[in-house]
Order: sequence, then structure tokens, then C-alpha cells
Amino acid sequence: MNLIRKSPVQAMGYNFIPDSLLPAGKDEYHLRNQQNKSGILYRQLTAFEIEVLVRNRNHSDDWNKILVSDAFNPELVKSCTFYGLVRIGKLEAFCLEYSNLQLPVGLYNSTVISSDFGDNVVVNNVNYLAHYIVGNEVMLANINELATSSHAKFGNGIIKEGEEEKLRIWLEICNENGGRKILPFDGMLPGDAYLWSRHRENKKLQEQFIHFTTNIFDSQRGYYGMIGDRTIIKNTRVIKDVMIGSDAYIKGANKLKNLTIHSTASARSQVGEGCELVNGIINIGCRIFYGVKAVRFVMASHSQLKYGARLINSYLGNNATISCCEVLNSLIFPAHEQHHNNSFLCASLVMGQSNMAAGATIGSNHNSRSPDGELIAGRGFWPGLCVSLKHNSRFASYCMLAKGDYPAEIDIKFPFALVSNDLVNDRLQIMPAYWFQYNMYAIARNAWKYVDRDNRIDRTQLLEYDYLAPDTAAECLEAMALLETATGTAWYRQQGLTGTERQYRNKGKQLLLATDGDINQLLVQVSGAEKSQRHVVILKPAKGYQWYRKLLSYYATREIVAKCETLDVSLSKVFKKLPKAGKLKAWENIGGQLILADKVKDLLTQITKNKIAGWKDVHAFYREQQQHYADDKLQQAISLYAAAFGVDLSNDIHAVKQLLADSVQFRKELTERILTSREKDYQNPFRAMLYNSQEEMDEVVGKLADNSFIKQEEKAFQQYRRKIRQLLQ
Repeated sequence: MNLIRKSPVQAMGYNFIPDSLLPAGKDEYHLRNQQNKSGILYRQLTAFEIEVLVRNRNHSDDWNKILVSDAFNPELVKSCTFYGLVRIGKLEAFCLEYSNLQLPVGLYNSTVISSDFGDNVVVNNVNYLAHYIVGNEVMLANINELATSSHAKFGNGIIKEGEEEKLRIWLEICNENGGRKILPFDGMLPGDAYLWSRHRENKKLQEQFIHFTTNIFDSQRGYYGMIGDRTIIKNTRVIKDVMIGSDAYIKGANKLKNLTIHSTASARSQVGEGCELVNGIINIGCRIFYGVKAVRFVMASHSQLKYGARLINSYLGNNATISCCEVLNSLIFPAHEQHHNNSFLCASLVMGQSNMAAGATIGSNHNSRSPDGELIAGRGFWPGLCVSLKHNSRFASYCMLAKGDYPAEIDIKFPFALVSNDLVNDRLQIMPAYWFQYNMYAIARNAWKYVDRDNRIDRTQLLEYDYLAPDTAAECLEAMALLETATGTAWYRQQGLTGTERQYRNKGKQLLLATDGDINQLLVQVSGAEKSQRHVVILKPAKGYQWYRKLLSYYATREIVAKCETLDVSLSKVFKKLPKAGKLKAWENIGGQLILADKVKDLLTQITKNKIAGWKDVHAFYREQQQHYADDKLQQAISLYAAAFGVDLSNDIHAVKQLLADSVQFRKELTERILTSREKDYQNPFRAMLYNSQEEMDEVVGKLADNSFIKQEEKAFQQYRRKIRQLLQ
């Protein structure tokens, strides 16, 4: 049976906060008065104004509860019913227009309950408007319900006075069984979500994260919903317990409930037709339109959901787009792209700059006895058309998966690799450093694209978009060791011999560096890459190995050159400041920001010892690490070079000079490969056959010679070459 409570009509619009929960000496409007910062001085209606309002078919339970500004015009209020304390700002005989919607200033055909209005608002045909503070020049038209409850949380994972713990909203990210759940909060960064979702064994740390979050918010009841200046809401059914910033645009939405929608004049947020959004935080510059369904979610700034996308129990990072797809229980770092109607992502940690192709199915994870599987993918994850994966799986940075149904769990430790399922020979194939051999244009353009499209205003976290960075460089060194062992093992197996781990590595390194082609006769396999009995074969191991070496050399060069540019001094002076090669340190991707693992560990220790007061201090840690990032990278680059080549560059300026000189040729090779990998598209006869002439093809896809990105890279190479010449002189 539905429990329908009855109360006198005179009580409508009053007792918003139950008497039992009112602070001593406060009335039900004390929080409302704190929230309303319009500065408008309200007064009571004059007898003449009341007469005009009545004549215009308006009704109020108590005209003394209608307060107005001195510039109030009663002729602009018609056919409205008021309950409780209502305060109205300036009303002038203007019309407001936005996107072909033109309406007169004033309140018309609406029911208003205990709300405040700024200057020159439009409230037209709002069937039920209760407990809202509305800004200046706001347009509200054709809305069924726009209301706030006294226990509104606006999408935050908190509970109000008198509420039970079970009412708290959690985000069950990264795992369907809730084992990594976190509390959403206004201001949550991707790094916050990542840190909270890990280290579940540290109970004290988890308690502190909950404490940080609950301390941000007031548990008192009685906060009103707010609509910022110049926001337009039209043709929308239900908006309940929603905080809306300025300059937002909401049109045709079905249901918006328990949300914070941030929006500013410089970064406007939009919600479009058919959307249903419940229990979420939407940051500035977001766009959500055409039938989107989102429940228990956080959208970081400048992200998009569109064309029927579904986002559930997930965090979507900055500058990311999900279109037509379904995403469940996932933590997605910035610059993620996912399009096409049948892409599916479930219970995953995707570390940014990723792209989900059509038909990709990352889940479901029910190959276990329980839906508790997970998938972790490093930066640049790219599952191809109709890829199907099993949980648990893990991928190094910039892994591309060729089309296929992968039958078992996978653990790929080779960065920039192409992974393919060889059905003919029933084996898994891995081609290390695939991108540099065959698709240099794509990987280089993506790195540029992500920087160009980073619209964030709050840059608390320094996001790394370069494909060659601390995470990928460290993976290159690890992959080299794996290739050495696998190649040496293959040679010993071919000879019918056995050896030690050291012997395998030494022989493998010799073969991988040789030019006589003996390695082509070997079947190089790796173990532990797939949970199956079939072979996992390395394709072109020598080329992959040599590319990893060249990348580590270039990484060291690039960081030394960057140090010269930062200090604006000669190479000899920078050489004296180079750090000594030391023990290699691990790095972590904290929401798209790369930070030394030791420093992250120190942060977590400080949190558990109550030396970090809250999320503001955690964000200060992110900003502090930005200041050290360049020096930390240089230290790592020197150490990686020493580990790979046995040379401490800080002790050998001749080696540094030779490294810089050699880097020009490598940078030239990268630039040429950017051109040739794109040029293949123009030389492909199957692409050209759709055009009647070369002129038509050039008109449709553009001339290769006019490609702005290729021109930009060629110019950057020339600048790099000049810079190296200057440093060597």
C-alpha cells in the first residue's frame, strides 16, 4: 500500500526542515539565507501590487510571505500559485531569447513553493517548483517538476541527519562485487578515485578516505537546490535534488535526480533530449545528449556521453567521450574514446588515451565462480574491431589487439605491441613495438591530439600524453629482459641444450643484436602471457628489441635536452648537473599523472598517520609532484640508460654528446615513418578504387602534401636538429 500522508493545506511550503532536526535558535530558512548571495534587498508587497497580482489570477496562501525587490513589476506575474516564503527579484518588460526560444520576463502559469528568484527570470509553465534558489536571467519553461528535498545530497556519497547508512550512494568501480567501491564527491579527481580503489587491505587508509569525504559536507538538512545565472532549462520532465551551475543548457531531459551539474560561462555544460541521469557528479564543460542513461557516476570536466550511451557505477575521466556504448563498474582515466553501438566495457581500470573499437567486448567477467573479475589496461589501450576479452587480464601501455575472440585470460608485458589470435596455428602472437614499425602516424598524432584537446581549466593533475614517458620507458626495459630470456631459451631449445637464466639472457641479447639473421630460424615463445596450454609466440623479436633500445636512448637524450632548455644553459653546464644513475624506481599512473611509487607510498603513509588532513592536501600533493616531474624523469632516463647500455651518462660527457648526435638520425626516422605510414593510405588501390580520379580523392580525403600534422612534425624535426647542433657547438 502506498503511504500517503495528509496535512493541512496551510502547511504547504513550510516545515522544510523537521522541527526535531532544526538547530537551536534557527528557523527553517537559515541555510537558504546562507546560500542566497544575490545581494537583492527584498520587501513586502504593497496593497496595489497585491491587487494587480490577484487581478492577474495569481494565488497565495499568505501574501505577506511574498517578498520582492524594489524593481518588481506585478504585471509580469500571471496565473501562478504561491506557497510558503517566496522572494522575487527585479522583473522588467523584456523578453529573453536563447537558441530560438524567446519568452517574456516574468512568472507565468506555474506553482511556486518556498523559492528565491534573481533578477529578470523567466518561469513559464513550471507545474511544480519547490525549494530552489534561481539566479539572474534564468529561463525555466515547460517543466513538470523542479524540486529539492530537505535531505538532498546533490550526488555526493553522504547521508543527512536522521538517515540510515544504507541510503549512502557508493560507486562500485573496477569490480562488480563492490570490493573497490568509493564514495563520489564534488571535486573528485581521477587520481582520487584511483588511490581510493586500490590498497583495500589497508583498513585505516580506507577509513581516512571516507573521513576526508564526509568532512567536506554538512550533514544538516535544509539545503536548497540552486540554478546559476543565465541557465536555460526547457521541455524537461523531472529535476529533483539537482544543483546546477551558471550558463548550463538543459533541454528535453526525462529525469535528472540527485546530481551536481557544474557549469560556468567559460565551460558550459549541456544535457539534451531523452537523458536520464541519477546519482552523479557532472563537472564543467560536459555534454550529455540523445537518450543517455547514467546512474551512480562521476564525469570529470569536458567529458561527453551521447547517442544512447550507458554509464553505470563508473568514473569517466577528463576530455573523454563515450558514444552509443555501455560502461559498467569502470574507472576510466582522461582522454578515453569509445564509440559505436555495441562496444561494452565492464569492471575495468583503463589508464587513459584509450580507444574502444566497434564490437569490442571487455567483459563480461562471469568466467569466474563470481562476477569479481577485473581488467587493467595501461595508457593507449586499443582493442580492435569485435575484440572479446576475458577477465582477469592486464595489458602494458599502448597495446593494440587485433580483431578476434581471445579465449583465455591475458597478461601482456610488452608496450606498443600488437596482440593477435592466430586461429590457424592455435596460438597467441605478440609483435613488440608494432606502432613504430607500421603505424607511427597514429601514435604520434594521438599524442599531439590529446594535448590539443585538453580543455581543462583546473590542472591540479599534470596529465602525461606523450607515448614515451616514465611508464612506457620502464616497460621497454622490462620487455627487453623478457625478449632476451625468451630468445636465448629458444636457441638453447633448438640446440637441444639447457642453461641458466643468465646464460639464456646473454645468448638472447647476442642474437637480438646480431645482423646475421640466425634469429629468424627460432620460434621465440614467452610463458605466463596467456592462461592456456597453447604457445604464445613473439613476432619479429629482434626488431622489437632494437626499437626498445632506440626508444630508451632517445628518452635519455630528450630529457637531457629538456633540462638544457629549462635552465637555458650550455650542454657542458647541464652535464655537471646530471644526476647519477641509480637504482631504478617504480612509477604509478595516478589518474593520468605519473608519480614515483615511493612518493605515492609516502603519501598513503601520511594519510594513515593523520598527517594529511583531507582531499585538499592530497590535491596539493599532486601539484607538488608536478614541480618535481621533470627532474624525476631525468633521473629515471639516466638510470634506464645505464641499465640498458651499461653507461652512466653523468660520468661521460663524450657519451652524452654522441647520444645527442645520434638522436638526430632517430628523430629523422620517426618523422619519416610518420609520413610513410600515412602515405600507405594514399597508395592503397582498394582506397583509391572508390574515386573516379586522383583529384576527387584529394578533394574528399585531402592531399597528403597538405596534411597539417605531417608539416608540423617536419618543422619540429628541423627545430630539434638545430637545437642539437647548438648544444653540441
